[in-house]
Amino acid sequence: MLRGLSLRLAEGQALQLLWPNGAGKTSLLRAVAGLIPVEDGQLLWRGNRIEDDRAAFCADLAFLGHDLALKGDLTAAENLHFSVSLRRRLAGGEIKAALDEVGLGTRADALVRQMSAGQQRRVALARLGLWGARLWLLDEPAANLDAAGQAVVVAALARHLAAGGCALISTHQPLDLSASVNRLWRDPKEAA
Repeated sequence: MLRGLSLRLAEGQALQLLWPNGAGKTSLLRAVAGLIPVEDGQLLWRGNRIEDDRAAFCADLAFLGHDLALKGDLTAAENLHFSVSLRRRLAGGEIKAALDEVGLGTRADALVRQMSAGQQRRVALARLGLWGARLWLLDEPAANLDAAGQAVVVAALARHLAAGGCALISTHQPLDLSASVNRLWRDPKEAA
């Protein structure tokens, strides 16, 4: 259970939660996303309570959890087209460019169920960039990724933050973001 918690993210900032297992990282992300209720206090987005205009908040939100929400019988490109089209119109070439950015440009026509766990995570990362959301909530975004895949996560985050987005990240592996946008928050018990 989390108590007495207050945090604020500005444009271009990321906060990494480096708490141990069971400390409430996923619960915090789910509460910020409005998926579970908070017992006390309030969640504000752009100065407004998220309950007051849930549609506007959800339009600015992208959540990447342990379940990547990909359809195994669709290709990488089909998954992106379907998912992004629920939010906005796609311009020609956007999906290819997004898959190129995550190193999967040659796998656009591969069925997701035939991809490795790391490749599936890269497809999900490509979706984040296409959604156009201002707030990214990332739960272990580098899970199942090798060093090259982790570099893809860092590059995607850097592009997002440089464009004025912000991110709240739960991770066991600190992501090497620039000092100007990275804030590490460690559990005080862990630092001892």
